[in-house]
Amino acid sequence: MTISVKKNLVSEAKYALKCPNPMTAEYITIHNTANDASAANEISYMIGNTSSTSFHFAVDDKEVIQGLPLNRNAWHTGDGTNGTGNRKSIGVEICYSESGGAKYYAAEKLAIKFVAQLLKERGWGVDRVRKHQDWNGKYCPHRILSEGRWDEVKAAIADELRKIGGKSSVSSGGSSGSGTTYTVKKGDTLSAIAKEHGVSVANLQSWNNIKDPNKITVGQKLKLKGSSSSSSTKTSGQKTSYPLPSGIIKVTSPMTKGTNVRQVQNALAALYFYPDKGAKNNGIDGVYGPKTANAVKRFQSVSGLTADGVYGPKTKAKIEEKLK
Repeated sequence: MTISVKKNLVSEAKYALKCPNPMTAEYITIHNTANDASAANEISYMIGNTSSTSFHFAVDDKEVIQGLPLNRNAWHTGDGTNGTGNRKSIGVEICYSESGGAKYYAAEKLAIKFVAQLLKERGWGVDRVRKHQDWNGKYCPHRILSEGRWDEVKAAIADELRKIGGKSSVSSGGSSGSGTTYTVKKGDTLSAIAKEHGVSVANLQSWNNIKDPNKITVGQKLKLKGSSSSSSTKTSGQKTSYPLPSGIIKVTSPMTKGTNVRQVQNALAALYFYPDKGAKNNGIDGVYGPKTANAVKRFQSVSGLTADGVYGPKTKAKIEEKLK
């Protein structure tokens, strides 16, 4: 049975913030949300706030809701303005991920069926499915990873794809798999090719006997044997560390700057509250100004804290809790 999709699309007036670039998708990226909101609430919050963070679909235990058109990019993978994840992948958020339980697992089950449907519609195989972690190392989808079930989820998608008549577990002309080759184009770097095709730089270098990773030539054909599900720099049981400072930080004149502020910004960005996911270095500038204070305020407002934009012990504790 075809899964219907409800649409609550962002207005074109906000394209510049949420989805500024035309996109021809090549991948599907799976995320777990950092809260227990429904799909309707996730999409409404995403399209209504002033953060650039965005994604195409939210899936809960009952429905799938679309927030961005599929011919526009989304800022959802943290790999920069021109990152393959941000510019070439469809973002799917699985809801109720913070607390887990029956509603989460029902949402995950529906997401598995929906991702398989997306794959079939495009004639893709399960090799086109990525986790957020593959693009920038963030520990996401956090619940799936912490439970050690990424391979299980991916296998379930492949099984569902077979059930609904998908052609193959591997896409025709897909970007990874034994025997696939890639022809080097002008401007390519080894690290960029590895990231785009979901293989490790070390393996790509080894497979092709590349002595100097800075020296690859236009027209050179590279063998692509691996996939990002096994070559990510962070394994499913390894979390990215986000140390947080003690004390109180707030907007002052002159503005507070430094490593402590940068730590707060990095942690908020990991939780999707820092507002410049599409900017260079995700907009992490080490300055506690209105932009950072507003991100703190948004985090506080959905975390049951006083929304005053001041970073302090209670906010620190709640951020640490969400990052676990």
